[in-house]
Amino acid sequence: MANSASIKDKVLVLFRDKKVMTLAQLALHLQRSQRTVHRQLKQWRAFNSYNKNGRYYVLSDIPKFDSNGLWRWRDIFFSIFGNLTQTLIALVRNSKAGLNAAEMTELLGLSPRSFLSSFREHPDLKRQKHQGCFVYFSSNRTIYEQQKKQRSGIIRRVKLVSGIEAIALLVETIKHPELSIEKLCTQLKAQKYNVTPEAAQNFFAYHGLPIKKTPGLP
Repeated sequence: MANSASIKDKVLVLFRDKKVMTLAQLALHLQRSQRTVHRQLKQWRAFNSYNKNGRYYVLSDIPKFDSNGLWRWRDIFFSIFGNLTQTLIALVRNSKAGLNAAEMTELLGLSPRSFLSSFREHPDLKRQKHQGCFVYFSSNRTIYEQQKKQRSGIIRRVKLVSGIEAIALLVETIKHPELSIEKLCTQLKAQKYNVTPEAAQNFFAYHGLPIKKTPGLP
């Protein structure tokens, strides 16, 4: 029977090969309890995902984090800051002008509707309505003042779909959920609706809807 050190080495090779694994998968391969494996993951300084209920783990030297401290493996998201709460607070704190729901969606890859309600009175955040939508700022007074000043200076010329075009876009999305934004807009154009891919994407983001991907995006 292979000794524990040999098993651990083999599992590390497997872990690196697969990139991400769950606690249950690692426990099975290591032949140890999940509690023991959890301690081992801490020793390995592994990151756990901020989506998928934090079920997935990755070794610390695998992710290539972007400038926001985020990394994605397929549909599994990781952050140098930790879990979703820690990540959102850090992203808001590090932002130049706070973040609204559409901006959070773009950064996190998640719809804020599923979690923002728990941040309304979080001590590390300050929520204020700005130009018709809620913006989350850092509760640190110095950072907050700087962010609010930047937010007030932003002139956003965001084209949004509205009225009958919005209804047509939603209907077409429900009928053809597999289509990219560009193909949806092509379908709408054939029906005499002038909706640009930029306007459609802004519409999805603004209303906290899943953002459909355009061709060529990962």
